[in-house]
Amino acid sequence: MADLISRAVPRRPDWTDYAERLDAVRQARYNFDLDEDHDYTEADGWRLDHHEAELVPEPPGPPLPADDARASFAVACDLVRGYAFPDPSLITGIFSPDDPVAGRPMLLRARFLGFTFWFEVRIGREIDEVRETDAGRVHVYGFDYATLEGHFEQGQITFEVRKAEATGEVVFHIDAFSKPDRIRNPFYRIGFKLFGRRLQLKFARTALDRMQQFVRDELKARAEGSTPPPRETVGPTRPDAEAAEQLAESGEVTHAT
Repeated sequence: MADLISRAVPRRPDWTDYAERLDAVRQARYNFDLDEDHDYTEADGWRLDHHEAELVPEPPGPPLPADDARASFAVACDLVRGYAFPDPSLITGIFSPDDPVAGRPMLLRARFLGFTFWFEVRIGREIDEVRETDAGRVHVYGFDYATLEGHFEQGQITFEVRKAEATGEVVFHIDAFSKPDRIRNPFYRIGFKLFGRRLQLKFARTALDRMQQFVRDELKARAEGSTPPPRETVGPTRPDAEAAEQLAESGEVTHAT
């Protein structure tokens, strides 16, 4: 898994440089009432999104062992577990690999309007289950995370890889509910109003594309006994220290006390 993730995000920042901040994220408050997820409807002002992409199928039956050259489901699960599917030109996740997935604090480095912003999220559930459906058993792996204070949005997003035993179909799903949070800085508020939705959709589209490509590349390399090349689309940005100072001055990132 480590080699696969490092090829997917070869320039991810060293999480140990952010250890203190990640510890603070463990205690940070959500910026919405997560206990009311059953009320998150379009009628109440929430935007509901669903995106999915078919991955390389497996033979019908349970997921293949991870070391099988055809193990599409296992490869996709590793990419989800390592948060390696987002396009780093938009979002890079920083977290300790030693933390359990459930409850994992994460810093999201987001690139927006030529600037670098930092947002805090925390994983809630790690999903690892078999669902009984009308079409048969479906194996599911994934997780969800929710927004914390200082994020430009309120909401939760869920990433799942699913394999249907009956058909062997493997599909990557992204489901979310969200709405803008209060943004105090007027420049960021206007910019996010104009471009935020476009970036949301681009994040989902590129995440699906990257997941499909990574799984294809990995399975092809296994079949050929080769190593797929690293894939990353990050361009030059402002130095992280400058971006952090910028956010601190704007007051857009806060911590719970």
